Amino acid sequence: MKLFLTTIFALVCFALNSILCRLALKTDEIDAASFTAIRLVAGAVMLFFINFFTSRDKSRFKSGNWSSAFYLFLYAICFSFAYVSLTTGNGALVLFGTVQFTLIAAALYKGERPHRLEWFGFVLAFGGLIYLILPGLSAPPLLSSVLMFSAGVAWGFYTLNGRNSTNPIADTAGNFLRSVPFAVPVLLLFLPQTHLSSKGILLAVLSGAVASGIGYVAWYAILKFHTATRAGILQISVPALAALGGVLFLGENLSFRLISASCLILGGVALAIFGRKK
Repeated sequence: MKLFLTTIFALVCFALNSILCRLALKTDEIDAASFTAIRLVAGAVMLFFINFFTSRDKSRFKSGNWSSAFYLFLYAICFSFAYVSLTTGNGALVLFGTVQFTLIAAALYKGERPHRLEWFGFVLAFGGLIYLILPGLSAPPLLSSVLMFSAGVAWGFYTLNGRNSTNPIADTAGNFLRSVPFAVPVLLLFLPQTHLSSKGILLAVLSGAVASGIGYVAWYAILKFHTATRAGILQISVPALAALGGVLFLGENLSFRLISASCLILGGVALAIFGRKK
């Protein structure tokens, strides 16, 4: 039950990131470079204090690694800039489709062989995702699609690195701290386009401190209990959760398509989870 609840919490945080990013960027409350930098700094500060008050061994501030920090930064910056132009449907399809196939490809390369029910769960969940977003698809901008594809690959490798974590809080704190220097040059490069509002800053802080910082700790904590294939399939549920969040927090309509697609996605995820036990 603890694993189940922690997994659900992490996935809800992922969906919350999409909602906060859409609120900030689509209403032009803040620019993408500033949103990313504030998000990473807020996550680093939050995790620094959490680690300080929960760890007796202060050398754990040296946890994490530069490769994971770079993947975290690459995901965050590409995610922000891609959502400036991409629709929610196009962005979800490119991002989570890329994450899914990145993790499955890595799992197959390392010799992992998913159970037949896991494969069926993947097909069902991915089919539900396409059913959810396909009616609103249009030809996406090439550059934005490449950026979101890069974000998906980066998040896939960040997830794979996290499977070896023995101290999720310290490792995530270290990764966030190391990701900040990567964001500084990008922030300076886009300094002429910088525009900030109090609402935009607040949304970026919430995205970094809560949805990213705490959410990623939860994700690192449960990764060792999931196969790479299942970790990928689980994340297909995020677009459905984000769409439901849009209904609750953004006033979007609750349609039959949303309800049925969510059932397909969550049902496929359930098959993938219990398929491994079978």
